[in-house]
Amino acid sequence: MTRVLIAAELEELLDRDPLPGIELEWIPTSVATPRGPYAGIVPLLSRRFGEREFESLPSLRVLANCAVGFDNIDLAAAARHGVTVTNTPEVLTESTADLTWALILAVARRLKEGQALIAEDRWTGWDPRLLLGLELRGATIGVVGAGRIGQAVGRRAVGFGMRVVYADNTAREAFAKETGAKRVSLDDLLATSDVVSVHVPATETTRGMVDCSWFEQMKPRALFINTARGDIVDETALLAALEAGTLGGVGLDVFHREPNVHPGLVAHERVVVLPHIGSATTVTRRAMAELAVRNVQAVLGGQPPITPVLLPAG
Repeated sequence: MTRVLIAAELEELLDRDPLPGIELEWIPTSVATPRGPYAGIVPLLSRRFGEREFESLPSLRVLANCAVGFDNIDLAAAARHGVTVTNTPEVLTESTADLTWALILAVARRLKEGQALIAEDRWTGWDPRLLLGLELRGATIGVVGAGRIGQAVGRRAVGFGMRVVYADNTAREAFAKETGAKRVSLDDLLATSDVVSVHVPATETTRGMVDCSWFEQMKPRALFINTARGDIVDETALLAALEAGTLGGVGLDVFHREPNVHPGLVAHERVVVLPHIGSATTVTRRAMAELAVRNVQAVLGGQPPITPVLLPAG
């Protein structure tokens, strides 16, 4: 019988028998990827696949990442071993955009500091000078990477009365028509945006791209938001910009070495940190798990995958 490995963390999000006629094994994140004649695997982003893993899985036909990202997979190695790779795009767009806005609002209105005042019994009453934040109406949001999620973030900005600019390798004409968003260079975006929100994948080009030079170019006291990937940001440079007063505040849902988070970021009063929950709604997480499983079902049934990242040559 055909055997498939599925991340154990997905079991409660899926139907009781998500792949009828296939022998399933549920594997927790804490357990190393086993050797064996598995035809398909549905892993989380935290499980890495390189040459060694593919060599130990000679029967593997499909690797269906339960994530929109796929930087945990060596695509060149997958291609050499004839493995189809899929991901789960689109289904998490709206929930991640919502979470991005939760961070923008929390940082702009200094919610972390306000909560600490009450929790630590330091609030002495209403004061017209207390925790003055950023007025979003009339401000400019800069979206770096105007893919699905970046565009969804930009669409929400219109309701707050914000001007939208974006930096992307591709002109997004429909997005511009819908929101009035203007495509600008990255340098112009950094210099003019009151809020900079990053939505690019982790690639060799983007890793470490947010560095000292970024923060030096940003508008003084602007906000920086990252719900994309942690390793695109130099966290030491980010903390230095905060300490220097260059940034007005930071909101982060992703980190360079998850689940480890730089203690300086956690402790900083102007930084809101969340544990990678961008897509964490019941509807979205179920949709992600179901799409990953449907990709496995399609490939093992001899059909094209629904959301391919990599198709075997030939």
